[in-house]
Amino acid sequence: MKKIFLLLFGISMLGMNAQQKKLNEGLKKELDEIMRLDQEYRKLFDTDITPEKKDEVLKTLHIDKEEFKKKNWMLVAQQDSVNLQKVEKIISQYGYPGKTLVGEPTNKSVWYVIQHSTKIGKYLPLIKEAGKNKEIPFTWVAMMEDRYLMQIGQEQIYGTQGSGEFWEENGKEYETQYIWPVKDPENVNERRKKAGFSNTMEEYAKSLYGDGFVYRIYTLDDIKSKSKRIEAKEVKH
Repeated sequence: MKKIFLLLFGISMLGMNAQQKKLNEGLKKELDEIMRLDQEYRKLFDTDITPEKKDEVLKTLHIDKEEFKKKNWMLVAQQDSVNLQKVEKIISQYGYPGKTLVGEPTNKSVWYVIQHSTKIGKYLPLIKEAGKNKEIPFTWVAMMEDRYLMQIGQEQIYGTQGSGEFWEENGKEYETQYIWPVKDPENVNERRKKAGFSNTMEEYAKSLYGDGFVYRIYTLDDIKSKSKRIEAKEVKH
């Protein structure tokens, strides 16, 4: 019995080693760095970041404090542009670099870059195919599809996108945060569960905006009657 166990264990290890050898280590390293930069730049604008942590991130990114004050979010936009150029070359050569090619969590690198770009519409079919082939979780597909629908002014499907705007009521302007309108909101939790999300719409909304936030259902007409959107927000699963 012991010999059989050792034999099966050995075969299993060989299979794991073979799978690891299939990974493109050079591409994985390149994508890991792209993902690191994508996330590090955004840490600078995290509302919970401490001054000490911000200084540490600036030092890691080789950004002078005065340069950060001057350029602010423009630094993120510039890095996003560089990342997108690199990612588009990778896609043209490999298609979507999923877990089979670069492993996890590196398979999220290209997703991050596209999600933070203006080219979601172009690459959404590629993302859907990667999800269908289980190269990425379907929740990532759902978040990108919701982001795209919000960008083009349509109702989202899974309720993953939140937004902030200056609204006007009774002649007074105020800032508010809300969940972008959802198609068939009565059944959104059922769709979320089927897609693989672990929380309800109400729970998700609180994870975005705090425990005191109350999820309210808005229509596209409600939003159109208000002022322009100032931000988009989502939680990464």
